[in-house]
Amino acid sequence: MKMEQKLYVGNLSYNINDEALQELFSQAGTVQSAIIITDRMSGRSKGFGFVEMSTPEEAQAAIEMFNEKEHDGRKLTVNEARPKTDRPRTGNGFGGGRY
Repeated sequence: MKMEQKLYVGNLSYNINDEALQELFSQAGTVQSAIIITDRMSGRSKGFGFVEMSTPEEAQAAIEMFNEKEHDGRKLTVNEARPKTDRPRTGNGFGGGRY
């Protein structure tokens, strides 16, 4: 099974931006992209993001380097990003939106 190079990074400080995330993960290798997920309405960080490394080996190094490690006062969660799956419909007629 081929390991993906895309990593999920959770429990991020709300102060971190895309550039700072990229700079942090560049310690483990070449970063292809680093994106903080933000709230559509407020534009504020949701406290997690995704980092894409150049190779599976660099992705593994980043997991080992940053998972469960403290950054900006918060213990990071770093693991292989899972592909987006079709979420089950709620069947309430409203398309399964959040409330």
